[in-house]
Amino acid sequence: MRITRPRARSRFFGRYGGRFVPEMLVPALEELEEAYLSLRNNPGFKRELARIRRDFAGRPTPLAFAENLTRKAGGCRIYLKMECLAHTGAHKINNVLGQILLARRMGKTRIIAETGAGQHGLAVAAGAARFGLRCTVFMGEIDMRRQRPNVFAMEIMGAEIVPVRDGSRTLKDAVTAALKDWIEHLDTTHYLLGSALGPHPYPRMVREFQSVIGREVKRQLAALRISRPDILVACVGGGSNSLGLFHPFLRNGKVRCVGVEAGGRGSRPGDHAVRFGAHGRPGIVQGYLSYFLQDRDGQILPTHSVSAGLDYAGISPELADLHDRKRVEFVAVTDREALEGYRLLAAEEGIIPALESAHAVAYGVKAAADLPRSRVMVINISGRGDKDLFIAARALDRGNWLAFLKDEADRAE
Repeated sequence: MRITRPRARSRFFGRYGGRFVPEMLVPALEELEEAYLSLRNNPGFKRELARIRRDFAGRPTPLAFAENLTRKAGGCRIYLKMECLAHTGAHKINNVLGQILLARRMGKTRIIAETGAGQHGLAVAAGAARFGLRCTVFMGEIDMRRQRPNVFAMEIMGAEIVPVRDGSRTLKDAVTAALKDWIEHLDTTHYLLGSALGPHPYPRMVREFQSVIGREVKRQLAALRISRPDILVACVGGGSNSLGLFHPFLRNGKVRCVGVEAGGRGSRPGDHAVRFGAHGRPGIVQGYLSYFLQDRDGQILPTHSVSAGLDYAGISPELADLHDRKRVEFVAVTDREALEGYRLLAAEEGIIPALESAHAVAYGVKAAADLPRSRVMVINISGRGDKDLFIAARALDRGNWLAFLKDEADRAE
């Protein structure tokens, strides 16, 4: 493949972002940047990506009017962007397919990734299987226990799952393990980062691949003769689904964008993952400058959320800049509220959301009640809830669920 040297672009969003990495990673990141900037507007690359998104990922995903939820909230009209209906059950597949096509054109034969909730890992495993690439996924030991169904799905797709037993044994440590592996296998391997963070060019590249969500919402609302949404709501872990929804609307100051962080079980350090709260402040971690949960010495604080995908101490540098510029609002929803959002969407609309998305539902329904009927809200249902069935059932129907698990265990012996 012939790659032309791209025009230099900013590596920062305001003061955030950048590329703070060991010297040995710089050539790999520059190779990726050049490939991405050369191919992103290449007609052949765009046609191939559009085709695989349509035929393999099932795009466009529907924009559904939530009639019952709207009636329940008693306020504005609520629409749901159904990323949960994309292949592998989440928005993660959008970015994965873009990066896998890039990796193939760069001549890479192996894909590595890290995952928390498992949805990114599942999308990577599916994409690698589809294109015949070797695949290794790093996952914190705790997250592997929480997301066993996704681990099983990745394994039957041929991926090697590497348990990470360092540190907090969650996503933060899985990212570190993936970076170490990449340094050792730069010639053959592409590190497929799943959220809009990390060193440049990942934040910009992931956001661009995910912006298909917001572009589709624009077209789908126009088909309904709705000129624009009044409020967009999305959960925020690293930031890929929220930026994917928000970005095509950011220039329209009449559209409110609300990111919902994980309020967890309380406000003490280690009980939540609220980066824009009392314990979040700017710092450089894992190759980029953004907001991170830190103690007074700059050490990364432990995090907690009922949803593994929101359980991360950092956030997209682009969202950090949008927060400081007050273009995106951030709120927090507790574990208890998220579980109620999970139950509510299932009961009212027959849709079981991922616990990550349930955070957005919980906030959205509460906010909709205060808005007039003439207004339009879009909530991004970023993933489906199959993977969270064990967690949600234990919380919402503990007695019956434990009896079922005991019965299944007895049968297996």
